[in-house]
Amino acid sequence: MTLILTTRTDAFSRGLDYLYGLRSLALIPDLIDIVNDREGRTAICTWIGTHIDAVNAQLDANVQACHACFLPWEQPSLQVFAAPLAPAFRVDGVCNLKTNPITLLIDVGRVLPADWGRLVVHEYAHAQVGSPGHHPAFARSLTHLCLGLGLPPPPAADEDTLKIYPPYHLAADSLAFWRGAIPDWPDQVTVLGASLIVTR
Repeated sequence: MTLILTTRTDAFSRGLDYLYGLRSLALIPDLIDIVNDREGRTAICTWIGTHIDAVNAQLDANVQACHACFLPWEQPSLQVFAAPLAPAFRVDGVCNLKTNPITLLIDVGRVLPADWGRLVVHEYAHAQVGSPGHHPAFARSLTHLCLGLGLPPPPAADEDTLKIYPPYHLAADSLAFWRGAIPDWPDQVTVLGASLIVTR
């Protein structure tokens, strides 16, 4: 299942349709709850309708860097989308293993643009092992990615360390980005690059 974008041309409608598409890819639709906020969604939908392709291209560049760390048959089939995740769930990213391809939803508003790639790495590791949780297989995949991308490997393999690794910085206002209040975000984004192609 892939995200179906609208054929409508006005920015608000494109943004709203994008969000409804995300609801169909989320583990539960309410993970994308901004569509229910009739007053607050206008600015966010309009910004998404105008800028989301550029944001998703940055996320996909990080996915491609992750792919480069694995042999072709070890690379998961996945898609990645920027998504304003509902604050009530207290998550910054989600890996939905039930979609085909696997779907990564990354809340780029909750994380500083320079650290988007780090969150992609974490969710990619879930996709690569094909299971949720922060267990030894996840730790091996995450360590492999970190080494391949020039990031420090996790200092410990315990769940408390792994669930927030690699570390990233949270934004002060998770909706500021989605409202267009960070116009220089393209200059802040860091796309990870494979420092070496790791083979096994």
